[in-house]
Amino acid sequence: MEGIRCSSVLSCYYSSKTHFKLRHQALEHCFLSLPPPPPRHPASRPKVRISLPSMALQVQDQQSFHKSKEMLPKIDKSGRFCSPRAARELALLIVYASCLQGSDPIRLFEKRINAAREPGYEFDKASLLQYNHMSFGGPPVTTHSVEEADELLRSDEQDSAIEAEVLSAPPKLVYSKLLLSFTRKLLVATVDKWDNHVLAIDKVVPSNWKNEPAGRILELSILHLAMSEITVLGTRHPIVINEAVDLAKRFCDGAAPRIINGCLRTFVKDLAGTSTAQTSNSKLEVPLQV
Repeated sequence: MEGIRCSSVLSCYYSSKTHFKLRHQALEHCFLSLPPPPPRHPASRPKVRISLPSMALQVQDQQSFHKSKEMLPKIDKSGRFCSPRAARELALLIVYASCLQGSDPIRLFEKRINAAREPGYEFDKASLLQYNHMSFGGPPVTTHSVEEADELLRSDEQDSAIEAEVLSAPPKLVYSKLLLSFTRKLLVATVDKWDNHVLAIDKVVPSNWKNEPAGRILELSILHLAMSEITVLGTRHPIVINEAVDLAKRFCDGAAPRIINGCLRTFVKDLAGTSTAQTSNSKLEVPLQV
């Protein structure tokens, strides 16, 4: 397959929630601005002190901090991501970018891997410890003051900046060799099965997704990756479905996780039915006697 072709202005399909706008801006920054961004010098970063407006907000922030701390990504001894979640996320963003650019996912992946770093570029590995793979949008938040709303907005902007820095960095600085190998296998499987899974996806997705495929690139990419991991790599489907739903919670709108969950479960049932039918037919076949 020479390339995955799609054209759209994705922002018009996204939720009006600030969380999803920031998520989408981070994604576009990461993959529409290759090669990696120019160097950032620690001395040039402004130091901002934020005073929380109320004790209730302090308690809420402390609870969310401890919760996110428990869900921080796994880092290996070399200081790189070593969690399969990170590999699936990288594969998703590569497929997403290839759809926008009309390019081949594997070639785009290799281009990112082998891209020369700009002179003076330094990656702050401390951002890996702040990056949270399990940061989800959730329902709309009601604030009781302008100060509280501004504080939440600043927090979202900081999270978005961390995501943009991590996801746009050279992959060899962010991901372990094992994860990069797994990502490539997943991309190869996705490309090989793309045409077959286009037909499978067409059977399970709702009609409104079929009518606006250009506005559902992320959702359809998640389905392609999940189906390929199940059918080619042989990962157990409960694991793949849970991972796909979590990716949808991170990068898509509110209804997408539920829809993707249903689509993949239907896909797995169809696979099981096809496999059972093939097994039954093979048992019924009687060898001819000469």
